[in-house]
Amino acid sequence: MGIVHSIRTWLLSSLLVASTGVAYGKMYFPEAPMYIGAIFALFCGMPLLAFERRMILSNLNGWIHRLPTPIFILSALVIDFALIGIGYAIAGSLLKLSGIIEGSWKDVTLLKIDVYLYAVVVTAAIIFIGRVRELLGRDVFLSLLTGRYRNPVQEERVFLFIDLVGSTAFAEEHGDLKTQEFLGAVFGAMAEPVRRHKGAIDDYIGDAAIITWPLNRGVKNANCVRCVFDILDGIEKNAETWLKSYGRVPRLRAALHGGGIVTAEIGVDHHKIAYFGDTVNTTARLESLCKTLERQVLISSDLARRLELPEAIVKEELGEHAVRGRDHSLGVIALHTQSREVLKSVRGRS
Repeated sequence: MGIVHSIRTWLLSSLLVASTGVAYGKMYFPEAPMYIGAIFALFCGMPLLAFERRMILSNLNGWIHRLPTPIFILSALVIDFALIGIGYAIAGSLLKLSGIIEGSWKDVTLLKIDVYLYAVVVTAAIIFIGRVRELLGRDVFLSLLTGRYRNPVQEERVFLFIDLVGSTAFAEEHGDLKTQEFLGAVFGAMAEPVRRHKGAIDDYIGDAAIITWPLNRGVKNANCVRCVFDILDGIEKNAETWLKSYGRVPRLRAALHGGGIVTAEIGVDHHKIAYFGDTVNTTARLESLCKTLERQVLISSDLARRLELPEAIVKEELGEHAVRGRDHSLGVIALHTQSREVLKSVRGRS
């Protein structure tokens, strides 16, 4: 799914970049075939996007991002000019050699200042939109863009609260800066499984992450459950790297619950999609039960009944439990994988 997502993202980016080339051609060369502008745009714009994503020249990208802001801006403009110029020359050469365009080699291969400015503005806009989308999350970005939650909406969602065990002890041992680096790495390890299973990271609160799905999407193919265990498995598979970098392998606790909530766009200067209702609070309380019941992954019986667990996941019925702030007790189930011993001890103190 991650590869499919990447391919789809790059295809969409390529189409968008190509369309800007078509638009430029229509404005300044209306009699030329549309595909010529598209080809020039792809050769000029895509290297910039690849550089921004650190797919090419990643060391150079990392180096300029460490520079003071004024020097960084100048360096970025020089690098952009070089990448666009090389792309323009390659595109012009290929089109001339194939007989599609005419003119002197100088005219078709040397980058013109108006083309450079146009390419920089277009690419910067695409990168900016992509950054905002990443910052807010795909679902929140689209919701804010369309105004879907401008008025409060009642809907059903699945919530996953996932918490890092022992972060306070880690901070006392290594200091706040190293702890923040550790948390960043842990949250980074969650990103791909969340994306693969079509969820959205709603928020980070201290050492915990809140992940959510529309109910139908979360229970389909047990996406919410698969997401949890993909995160745990990914951390286990990279245990040596974690030990080398941070001296320990992250331990997580997770809780899943779903139901009706009210979703609304709130804020004036800073807008946010917020979720209100008992479902969110119950998920938080369920996550706190992980420590009490000494289990790593808990799911409410209500949510478990609405999905079909993967074959590799086994459930352990833990009965009804009182949940603070809730009038009725909650049926609780622990989830484990068949490939490991039942995890009955997650006793770290956060």
